[in-house]
Amino acid sequence: MSETTTRTRRSPFARRDTPPGPRATFGQLLPFIFEHRPVLVWVAILSIIGALASLAQPLLVAQVIDIVEAGQPLGWIVWGLIALVVVSGVISGYQHYLLQRTGEGVVLSSRKRLIAKLLHLPIAEFDTRRTGDLVSRVGSDTTLLRAVLTQGLVEAIGGAVTFVGALIAMLILDPVLLGLTVLVVAIAITTVTLLSQRVREASHRAQQRVGDVAASVERAISSVRTIRAAGATDREIRSVETEAEGAWEAGVKVAKVSALIVPIAGIAMQVSFLVVLGVGGFRVASGAITVANLVAFILFLFMMILPLGQAFGAITSVNQALGALGRIQEILDLPDEDAHDRDLAPRAVMVGEANATVIPDAPAIEFDDVHFAYAATRQDPADPANESPDEHQPEPNVTDRQPVLRGVSFEVPRGQRIALVGPSGAGKSTILALIERFYDPSVGTVRMGGLDLRTLDRAELRAQIGYVEQDAPVLAGSLRDNLKLGSPDATDAECEHVLRAVNLGGVLDRDPAGLDAAVGEDGIMLSGGERQRLAIARALLAAPPILLLDESTSSLDGVNERMMREAIDAVSAGRTLIVIAHRLSTVIDSDRIIVLEEGRVVGEGAHAELVDSVPLYRELAAHQLLV
Repeated sequence: MSETTTRTRRSPFARRDTPPGPRATFGQLLPFIFEHRPVLVWVAILSIIGALASLAQPLLVAQVIDIVEAGQPLGWIVWGLIALVVVSGVISGYQHYLLQRTGEGVVLSSRKRLIAKLLHLPIAEFDTRRTGDLVSRVGSDTTLLRAVLTQGLVEAIGGAVTFVGALIAMLILDPVLLGLTVLVVAIAITTVTLLSQRVREASHRAQQRVGDVAASVERAISSVRTIRAAGATDREIRSVETEAEGAWEAGVKVAKVSALIVPIAGIAMQVSFLVVLGVGGFRVASGAITVANLVAFILFLFMMILPLGQAFGAITSVNQALGALGRIQEILDLPDEDAHDRDLAPRAVMVGEANATVIPDAPAIEFDDVHFAYAATRQDPADPANESPDEHQPEPNVTDRQPVLRGVSFEVPRGQRIALVGPSGAGKSTILALIERFYDPSVGTVRMGGLDLRTLDRAELRAQIGYVEQDAPVLAGSLRDNLKLGSPDATDAECEHVLRAVNLGGVLDRDPAGLDAAVGEDGIMLSGGERQRLAIARALLAAPPILLLDESTSSLDGVNERMMREAIDAVSAGRTLIVIAHRLSTVIDSDRIIVLEEGRVVGEGAHAELVDSVPLYRELAAHQLLV
């Protein structure tokens, strides 16, 4: 398909090309390989033994020819030759198994490192990267590292022994024929060296396009209901097909460059063989060498060319692996979420430590002149999956950092229920994200118990907070898996109790599996309200001192909302709650309501006070028939 056609068919939802990431170096590849050093040493020893066994075969063949020409009995030499062939075959098979197993080990260890890194990245990285592309790096890119071991790199050690041994033997047998052979081989090596860089670049682009395909498929599958309801199935198919065609074109470019390298070894062998056969025949006729020496020379020639072909294959596979490793290394080189914490605070203070310098009368949570702006996105502004009407995600089509909070200050006393209200985009969800330290303020300070959150250990901080997100995500798996995500030691009785407390007893009763009942991908086997209640039950089961509820009752009907409020009331005794709600009826009985508009606090107080003093709140209450 031509470039013009591809551009014509490109969906407006398709991702635009991004500049290629950094290419990895061979030195960055070595740590992945050296993790398996003991096995590789054993493989190298076997490879050398096999090479020596192979090098001995032409010498025995030459002796066989000399013995036959002399009319003498062969005796033990035939059995010796057979034994060498069998030993070479056994070593080769065992070596192949070890390399395949080690190759899988390299893939496994690289996936473990990448997965661990991904799950420790700052939340901002997930705001600006596509999930499918990250998944592709774990799956497709790591697989290419296997080829480094299974396609010749370690075998090249034995190949080098064979190559050098054959070279020495050929020099002894006939220096003239060796000179002609070396000339042909030198031309082949020079050609491969010039082409290898192109293989690495083409492979990197190909893996990047495979990541684009994975991202497009992930987006289409995760939004399949929306796509079908909008009648956009065919357009989405064309969009994914366009990405697939781009990956195909990139793969073809790799194949074209590889196709120039792969036959070079074969051509070198054929040319060398013809030269040796022609010139060697002439030298045999002239008496310069014997027939036995010519046969041995030809066998050594094949032995020299074979590892050369392995080396060419290793160059191709290594360069493809380096292209993929560049994408892997790009993620591994990113700082972890807490990478800069030591720069923010001289020491980490455990929230629960008895000797922590918590101010006794300090508010549970305090915002002091907090400003915050999301970083610009890396994503394609044309991608509707990047649209984010809620304030806790960055807008997709901006080029600069966007102010979301502008000098926000307020206090949340211990044990009180505080509500955050205001129009979409006011910064409510961002406030909860800052409390969870998904992000740090651009300016200002967020405190817990009088301590700057940036001086607290993240794990201990989050152990004090229960957070129910606006989208109420449910993990694929069972009810038990979801409930015990933050409370791994909870008993089944406790899980069942909290489920019934949030009116999810019917979910337990309708499936004989009980707590083992599957919830489906993203909780698709549950209704929207059930997903929301399950997310709240997960937070309630942990029973932390502080609860953050982001639109926690937005998907509930009146009956379930009332039961949910009763459950929250029961568990909130002695705890601090910060609740976001567009439905003011759920928060009018809060101890205090904070009104936000365009990232600023425009009022705070009780419901009746705000109706009288804050026009925005009065307007919101009027729309909901609360005044």
